[in-house]
Amino acid sequence: MAKMEVKTSLLDNMIGVGDMVLLEPLNEDSFINNLKKRFDHSEVYTYIGSVVISINPYRSLPIYTPEKVEEYRNRNFYELSPHIFALSDEAYRSLRDQDKDQCILITGESGAGKTEASKLVMSYVAAVCGKGAEVNQVKEQLLQSNPVLEAFGNAKTVRNDNSSRFGKYMDIEFDFKGDPLGGVISNYLLEKSRVVKQPRGERNFHIFYQILSGASEDFLCKLKLERDFSRYNYLGLDSAKVNGVDDAANFRTVRNAMQIVGFMDHETQSVFEVVAAVLKLGNIEFKPESRVNGLDESKIKDKNELKEICELTGIDQSVLERAFSFRTVEAKQEKVSTTLNVAQAYYARDALAKNLYSRLFSWLVTRINESIKAQTKVRKKVMGVLDIYGFEIFEDNSFEQFIINYCNEKLQQIFIELTLKEEQEEYIREGIEWTHIEYFNNAIICDLIENNQTGILAMLDEECLRPGTVTDDTFLEKLNQVCATHQHFESRMSKCSRFLNDTSLPHSCFRIQHYAGKVMYQVEGFVDKNNDLLYRDLSQAMWKANHSLIKALFPEGNPAKINLKRPPTAGSQFKASVATLMKNLQTKNPNYIRCIKPNDKKAAHVFNDALVCHQIRYLGLLENVRVRRAGYAFRQAYEPCLERYKMLCKQTWPHWRGPARAGVEVLFNELEIPEEEFSFGRSKIFIRNPRTLFKLEDLRKQRLEDLATLIEKIYRGWKCRTHFLLMKKSQIVIASWYRRYAQQKKYQKIKSSAIIVQSYIRGWKARKLLRELKHQKRCNEAATVIAAYWHGTQARRELKRLKEEARRKHAVAVIWAYWLGLKVRREYRKFFRANAGRKIYEFTLQRLMQKYFLEMKNKMPSLSPIDKNWPARPYLFLDSTHKELKRIFHLWRCKKYRDQFTDQQKLIYEEKLEASELFKDKKALYPASVGQPFQGAYLEISKNPKYKKLKDAVDEKIIIAEVVNKINRANGKATSRIFLLTKNNVLLADQKSGNIKSEVPLGDVTKVSMSSQNDGFFAVHLKEGSGAAGKGDFLLSSDHLIEMATKLYRTTLSQTKQKLNIEISDEFLVQFRQDKVCVKFIQGSQKNGNIPTCKRKNNRLLEVAVP
Repeated sequence: MAKMEVKTSLLDNMIGVGDMVLLEPLNEDSFINNLKKRFDHSEVYTYIGSVVISINPYRSLPIYTPEKVEEYRNRNFYELSPHIFALSDEAYRSLRDQDKDQCILITGESGAGKTEASKLVMSYVAAVCGKGAEVNQVKEQLLQSNPVLEAFGNAKTVRNDNSSRFGKYMDIEFDFKGDPLGGVISNYLLEKSRVVKQPRGERNFHIFYQILSGASEDFLCKLKLERDFSRYNYLGLDSAKVNGVDDAANFRTVRNAMQIVGFMDHETQSVFEVVAAVLKLGNIEFKPESRVNGLDESKIKDKNELKEICELTGIDQSVLERAFSFRTVEAKQEKVSTTLNVAQAYYARDALAKNLYSRLFSWLVTRINESIKAQTKVRKKVMGVLDIYGFEIFEDNSFEQFIINYCNEKLQQIFIELTLKEEQEEYIREGIEWTHIEYFNNAIICDLIENNQTGILAMLDEECLRPGTVTDDTFLEKLNQVCATHQHFESRMSKCSRFLNDTSLPHSCFRIQHYAGKVMYQVEGFVDKNNDLLYRDLSQAMWKANHSLIKALFPEGNPAKINLKRPPTAGSQFKASVATLMKNLQTKNPNYIRCIKPNDKKAAHVFNDALVCHQIRYLGLLENVRVRRAGYAFRQAYEPCLERYKMLCKQTWPHWRGPARAGVEVLFNELEIPEEEFSFGRSKIFIRNPRTLFKLEDLRKQRLEDLATLIEKIYRGWKCRTHFLLMKKSQIVIASWYRRYAQQKKYQKIKSSAIIVQSYIRGWKARKLLRELKHQKRCNEAATVIAAYWHGTQARRELKRLKEEARRKHAVAVIWAYWLGLKVRREYRKFFRANAGRKIYEFTLQRLMQKYFLEMKNKMPSLSPIDKNWPARPYLFLDSTHKELKRIFHLWRCKKYRDQFTDQQKLIYEEKLEASELFKDKKALYPASVGQPFQGAYLEISKNPKYKKLKDAVDEKIIIAEVVNKINRANGKATSRIFLLTKNNVLLADQKSGNIKSEVPLGDVTKVSMSSQNDGFFAVHLKEGSGAAGKGDFLLSSDHLIEMATKLYRTTLSQTKQKLNIEISDEFLVQFRQDKVCVKFIQGSQKNGNIPTCKRKNNRLLEVAVP
């Protein structure tokens, strides 16, 4: 069974209020308390309608896993609890399905989590879009562009260890299927002043520390750098190391990301060389010198650093040294060269470092765009992601904070306009009457800053271009003259008398009432930072560099393209960029993520109410809620609304059969909700007051409890009934089994009793029969005993008689023996005296024989049958005896040798002996076969799967299996056949298919003919008239002729008890069907070596040529 899918609504299990539009009552304290309550329960996301509020938790949360991505994929925005994935999914689906370009605006102050939010958006889109090698490569390049830009554009600040010091807007381009094709990145206002100076407790850009920490010694040597941070004046030492940040590992990550994005090796090397040059520029120091004309000039103290910089960048050392000491001013056709004092030299050095790094960063963005841009020219859908500074209010606010806050004013303006536009469009689309919403329009503040005639930026540009002495004070005086009457501008020097005694406003400052609150700006540095001046001598020196990248960064240094026109100011450039950005955003459907920093300590579980309140104000979140609630606080499609609240009405519960809108109308009429509290749109129900929604939720919660009780009651009843029925069924089963058991026990008891009675009766009968048999046996035994006693008496009497008779005969024999002995002795004495010489001769001969045998015992040869040694004969008269003994000994040791053989060895030797008797001195092939063992099974038919069919056809034991050549009588050519010999038959089978061609019983084999020469040809003659002789005799050729003939001879003798005739002749007849053919063997030289060949001479003659 599939696992049931559980869907959680925004209103289910809600901690606090998930959507601030529903917050009741709505004020600043309740807003903050709701955020804090959700933050304490790890709910870091909250909605304001379609806007997501994100609070930085400063810790890892398990809410960004692949499972969470799948959970929010293709879900309604309000279907699940608030999450950044919900907004990302809504934007992606609108782009993919409705063909609407999207933009996601991420704002908030430094440390609020803007960069991480943009990463999460991009990672979610990458996870849910299509797959494939090309698509995955595009996604990987888009994602890997972040580490590169972070390394070069982010830095540690007092508020954030990874603070973005530039604004970034990325357009991700998709095809019609929703698969990414590429992207375009735009950067805004890099904080390049950080290159030369950082506030206390902050660091320079990450890349400087990453190179020094992570690069190898060889790489640092090539860049002419040392690993010690304290060697470089541009690096702040108090915060060089950051807890939890591994600069070395991050450097490896950056290099890998650059490779993935598409940077070539020489491009990467060039980038790091420029970074090293910027780092070493800070070590150049100047000393004052006086000229003859009384003017002050500066000289470089130590030229080693300058030399290394020139070696890195390929610049002539004298050219760069002169650019640091002189400034050339061109006016029409005139050139004026002036010396630079020490302060001006330091300014030129820092200006070069800032411009070099700033232009390198812009080049990096352009280079990344080249790699990630869409390759196709088809129409593309676009999703923009804007990650830019939030509103900044510091103790000391300067030019950077001014233009950042100007950008946020423009974003707030477009946010209000697009939000109201979206609300109005939805009301019109749903047919709801539109009510004008009152809100603060910050267009007047934007006009104060950007007006082309009287705006602050216009005044600043005009002051920078004005001839004469231009200072920050003159700029402030001009502001006081032009903007004094503006209601959002304040200054102690203005003509407005209400600020003359305001001690909180210094004389060198002015204050602007932004939408987020009042911000006081120190006018010091405004003119210089807006000018962003780089001396032309330095630009031309950079262009002369023998370094392709540096040369490309300073195109204005080309003497052929000298432009005497003043370059645009930083303020005007940023204003134009913001205007382009606003124009771009207005063409897209906006989605907002407002990031909030809960505390300044970067600590988890800490919520600073005052800090959060400050951010809520300058983000304008309460204003946002009021805009959303000005009309209807909540709206929902009819289907999910009916699905959620249908249990509150009997007519709609459990199923409504009609249209969803009709069901909602019935439901609201049943609940008696006042008509002014809701309106019916074309596809949605609009609820005016959050109290009405909370009332519905309370009724639903109570109804769910009642339904849960009802379900529990029904379930308990069902469970009890089921349990009762189960118990009843079990009782019946148990009772039936018990009755069966009781009957079995009763039967066993009766059976046991019957067996006992039977055993007693059988025992009584057996004992009665035993008594009868014993009585009969005793009677028989008594007769036997009497007969035995009688026979014994008779035998003893006869024995006694025989003994007496024997004694008498023995006495006669003894007497006769003594008499014969006496008679012999008398005769012997006469004979011995007559034959004494003969007796001596026989005695001597006996002693010689004894000596001979004793010597033979000690001189016996070995027991090897092939040992031919034998002792010499000692006496001539023993010649015949000596030869006989040799023969007997040889036979005896041969017998001893044979006794050591196994049965199998005996069989082999018997076959060899048989072959010797048959072929020795008769067949020239015989000597070569003596040393070859008889194997028999040369084909291993039982193991080879090729012969499985043949093995199944032969049931008997196979004595020999060999491939032979069958000679064709028609042409003398040979055909391969398998020759099989069993106990009863000779078989010929096809070698390829294994089919049996011929089968001949051994009784039908009459003779085997072969030549006396060194060939393997033989003929098997069959009995005439037999069934196998229909095709005639077999003329065959084999490499194991001696073995085959021997085994055939022995097997025939064993089965038929008749010896097989073996004819050895160089000319014999073979019967082929009805004709007899003569096979004749001749000596001759062969073309094919030592192989005998058979040729047909005529119909009656086959001639075999043997080498």
